[in-house]
Amino acid sequence: MSNTPRIPRAEITGLYGYVLKRFSRKLLGDVPEPAEVMWHNRAVLSSYTGFGRKAQKWDQLDPNLKSFAHMAVAAMVGCSWCLDFGYFHAHNEGLDEAKASEVPRWRESSVFTPLERDVMDYAEAMTETPPRVTDDMSARLLQQLGPAAMVELAASVAFANMNTRCNTALGIESQGFSKACTLPLAQPSAGYATSP
Repeated sequence: MSNTPRIPRAEITGLYGYVLKRFSRKLLGDVPEPAEVMWHNRAVLSSYTGFGRKAQKWDQLDPNLKSFAHMAVAAMVGCSWCLDFGYFHAHNEGLDEAKASEVPRWRESSVFTPLERDVMDYAEAMTETPPRVTDDMSARLLQQLGPAAMVELAASVAFANMNTRCNTALGIESQGFSKACTLPLAQPSAGYATSP
């Protein structure tokens, strides 16, 4: 854990800052470093958090699948903050913590169902440049999930890419949120990006 982002953390001030810090500490135990860095541009921070709150209300895709997809993107991009927080979030939401802990090495792990593997493969395929999503991959998932959940999966993976790539570019690393989880978070598989 470096604790030295490429843009220094800003002092969060004012009424909105007070509410943000109080809410974050109550919910998470600490203020998320991305909020401290993005405080330099409150319009960006507000847009990020606003969209994130709206995305949390989407309910057509199984929450475990959504969590696994986001964490698969984070492992592939190398966003240690997103992996750390994603695992902590899965723990707090009562999702399958044993499986969530294995997402960074999902290809080698034996705990995932074929559908869960297809979802993580799709998340990685969307994340690659250029994307490698195929008609066959999409058709297989569409048959299992239905159109509403497929749209949500694609949008969730796109949002995960925005978060992971922004955090990685800004040099934001793990804050240790996942220490609250029962199991340690597995290390990403060889070949995945590593944090700055």
